[in-house]
Amino acid sequence: MEKVKPKKHLGQHFLTDLSIAEKIAKAVKGHEGVNKLLEIGPGMGVLTDFLLEENWELYLVDIDKESIAYLHQKYPDLGEKIIEADYLKRDFSTVMGGPYIVAGNFPYNISSQIFFKILEERNSVKEVVCMLQKEVAERIASPKGNKSYGILSVLLQAFYDIEYLFTVPPGVFNPPPKVNSGVIRLTRNNVPELACDEVLFFKVVKQAFSTRRKTLRNCMKGMGLKDSLHEDPMLNLRAEQLDVQDFILLTNKIQESWNQ
Repeated sequence: MEKVKPKKHLGQHFLTDLSIAEKIAKAVKGHEGVNKLLEIGPGMGVLTDFLLEENWELYLVDIDKESIAYLHQKYPDLGEKIIEADYLKRDFSTVMGGPYIVAGNFPYNISSQIFFKILEERNSVKEVVCMLQKEVAERIASPKGNKSYGILSVLLQAFYDIEYLFTVPPGVFNPPPKVNSGVIRLTRNNVPELACDEVLFFKVVKQAFSTRRKTLRNCMKGMGLKDSLHEDPMLNLRAEQLDVQDFILLTNKIQESWNQ
């Protein structure tokens, strides 16, 4: 089979180191009653080979027609489980027909968008093991008080336990990226829903980090804060000083002030 050429406009950097691919595959812990795994952006199947050894019911999704054609030749038994689609534009909770795990070497240029999509399907996605730009991986796993702590940190940590697993150097990819990569694992926590209005929670978190150097009192003005909230000491803090529970509390305070 003729090899697939990585495409810059798709953010493709194909992993070539088999030991790292095996390490990523073995980092998937799995969950009781969940045997379906979706690999995003399998390319030429370097990670896929090791995921198949782990006996998952494996589905592959890639937007690249050349990769899809290659994968059909390499894995004829997977048939319709090789899906040519944009992960961001499909409802995979329906495609997978129940809870599933996500794994993959995420394209750098859409990795954040993939995580927002995973958040949409959080009640179906029970675990994520992925490789992405190290800076983004560290941000997602970062605790409050860290400069890299941001919107994705809070939103993902609300629903997932997150572990930074290991760093991967550029030289094990074709073509090599200009930065290091990081592998992280997200495990769905036991929170079925937040103790606040979840739609408002998402809005509050995004607004709070919109001007992260300012105090919440200044950057939350766009939320239409009521006078009763203006003297609340929490508003003297900056967004990076609040953890998930603090943001839930802030969301409820805003909601209550509107109802008064």
